[in-house]
Amino acid sequence: MSKKIIKVLTLVLALAMILGLAACGNSTPADNTPADNTPADNTPADNTPADKPDEQPADDDGDKLAVDVWDYDPADYYEDSEKIYNELLSGYYENYQAALSAKTVAERFALEAIAEAKLLDSAIMLPTTTRGGNYAISRVAPKTANSTLWGNDSDRFHNVVVATEFITPADRNEIKAQWAELAGTGTFESWVKEFLTGKGYTLKDTYTLGYTSDPQKWDGLATYRAADSEAIVNTTDGLLEYDIENVQKPALAESYTVNADNTVYTFVIRQGAQWTDSQGRVLGEVTADDFVAGMQHLLDAQQGLEGLAASDGVKIVNAQGYIDGEITDFAEVGVKAVDEYTVEYTLEEPCTWFTTLLGYNPFFPLCRSYYESQGGKFGAEFDLEDPSYLYGSDPDHLAYCGPYLITNFTEANTIVFQANPNYWNADNVGIKTITWLFNDGSDDLKAFNDAKAGTIDGCGLNTAGVEAAKADGTFDKFAYISDTDATSYMAFFNVMRNCFANVNDASVGVSTKTVAQANAYNQAMMNIHFRHALATSLDRGSYNAQSVGEELKFNNLRNSYTPGNFVSLPEDVTVDINGKATSFKAGTYYGEIMQAQLDADGFQIKVWDPTADGGIGSGDGYDGWYNPEYAKSELDKAVEELKAAGLEITAENPIVIEIPYAGNSEVRTNRANVTKQSIEKTFGGLVEVRLVDCIDTDGWLYAGYYPDYGYEMNADFMDVSGWGPDYGDPQTYLATMTPAPGGMIKSCGIY
Repeated sequence: MSKKIIKVLTLVLALAMILGLAACGNSTPADNTPADNTPADNTPADNTPADKPDEQPADDDGDKLAVDVWDYDPADYYEDSEKIYNELLSGYYENYQAALSAKTVAERFALEAIAEAKLLDSAIMLPTTTRGGNYAISRVAPKTANSTLWGNDSDRFHNVVVATEFITPADRNEIKAQWAELAGTGTFESWVKEFLTGKGYTLKDTYTLGYTSDPQKWDGLATYRAADSEAIVNTTDGLLEYDIENVQKPALAESYTVNADNTVYTFVIRQGAQWTDSQGRVLGEVTADDFVAGMQHLLDAQQGLEGLAASDGVKIVNAQGYIDGEITDFAEVGVKAVDEYTVEYTLEEPCTWFTTLLGYNPFFPLCRSYYESQGGKFGAEFDLEDPSYLYGSDPDHLAYCGPYLITNFTEANTIVFQANPNYWNADNVGIKTITWLFNDGSDDLKAFNDAKAGTIDGCGLNTAGVEAAKADGTFDKFAYISDTDATSYMAFFNVMRNCFANVNDASVGVSTKTVAQANAYNQAMMNIHFRHALATSLDRGSYNAQSVGEELKFNNLRNSYTPGNFVSLPEDVTVDINGKATSFKAGTYYGEIMQAQLDADGFQIKVWDPTADGGIGSGDGYDGWYNPEYAKSELDKAVEELKAAGLEITAENPIVIEIPYAGNSEVRTNRANVTKQSIEKTFGGLVEVRLVDCIDTDGWLYAGYYPDYGYEMNADFMDVSGWGPDYGDPQTYLATMTPAPGGMIKSCGIY
């Protein structure tokens, strides 16, 4: 299969708030975990149907079941994907490409907003929620983990401040107010410790949180999954790092310089930083060459992050050519060790936000000598499947240069991070032990009970947790509403479904669709009015209430992919909207431009409300998509057009939509049932929703998160994944929907 260019997926584990709380920022493995600083095989699987019995099972009409006879040749996958992509998303892609060629930042932002409006208008996905906005309890002081909106630094926990007691809402508010005053002074951490001890809290140097998905790979340069990177980031330093005051500071780089046109970045590596193995044995000094080795390994591995260095983020000279095989000598790529302690990156075009990527794992160093000792090779000799290749296979086959060593990894149980005694900044690591405890989501009260018992240091409160906390008084004393962040969770519609059982286990997620029903669904999904109808038929407030409760059901609803307030125009700009020159003033938010394009296109959704958030404007906190009357009118148009094309939709012959869920979770089960009820009620019998019980969380994830390619997606409607930004430009979201294998576009069944 071809190369992937995706970055790091955010895994939605829709049993809300079962983890220990997670910090704001890039890609987390949990939906609705509070974002308020309390941090929380690579070949395509064969989806050929299992051996067929002599007589195929059939439904009551005698039509064979798709799971038994559907035969899709992956060799047709790219050609089919390209055809469907061009038909559904050409408007988005053309505007996105125009944005990348914009002459000014303001023009770029405006064209990106227009491109996203076209993407939303295609209705191949439906925004659901962001992280946070729910009730939570925590022993972790707010704002003591980095809270930038992009990258991995929000998952670094070495400076979180943890008490032995839950912190009250009043004290949390005072801490957050003081952070706003002290951010940038370098004094906030010492202030918050003094404040809490003065209030009678006892501080500790351990931090324990829950997690729901084991890392599958331990090589930060060869994975795009959040469940992997969130663990790995605590073991490795980058060149620069955002601190808890959101100031980017030197990490493995002591200093850096930039040339006049922002194309050459030169970093001086700090001397004395050491590589260490999992046993604490020193392997050697970190040098400039380790960053060269890291970049070559990233481009060799091609496991989803390489686009950030070549085509989808910054454009390092000749990086794309190396990926494509046009350049075989890595010395021609624009990453060079000038001397032992100086590394230089040369870009093909200016990039003022390059440094925002440098705490993020695609720019991690790699200890060349240790990597090679574990069977690792470079260039044409690299082979991920070589049995002698052990690097990153588990925590004992890693070289560490970050604040922690992983001293225990027991699958589906425990991960322990112990302070690295050889870390260059060991004296400033406040948390000596981080422990992750596994939670499979089957017990909706486990996180609350564990937090209350002190087993974990905080959790979000789902509906069951809120009820229990109110009953024992915990809620009134300690519950607060967590902040939302830039993570966007989405429901994706499969526009080319070709998989009807999980690729890893054909006995799980088994479809009950007949071949005729599968073909009818695929045909219906090619109709824009049907997709508009489907996208506006879900009562997202009721859906979200199953996680956060009725009172907070709108708090963390998101109405776009890129948050509407993610960027604003730095200057006035005029752009074309459907043939009309349209001007926007400096300070205009991204969401307002999206809304202007959607209004011009006639898609009746609201992604930006200028009156929200006290008049500042927002794309969050309300349901701007649910519109049952509009959905019915769009379905009427779809029924008429599809009938003319030979597909008749009636109550006796409805379009069948299958939605997988994890039956071991009451919250996930309830959300699935609300989705079914809302869609079926809106369409009055013309659409039938079938819920497919995937038994447990793992089965649910294999239906729609773990697959590497769109043809492996075993769902029609899947709400298991989302995205958090990698850097401070809307491109970080939009690039995931470009026509390339492995991106978020795969969630729609293509590429």
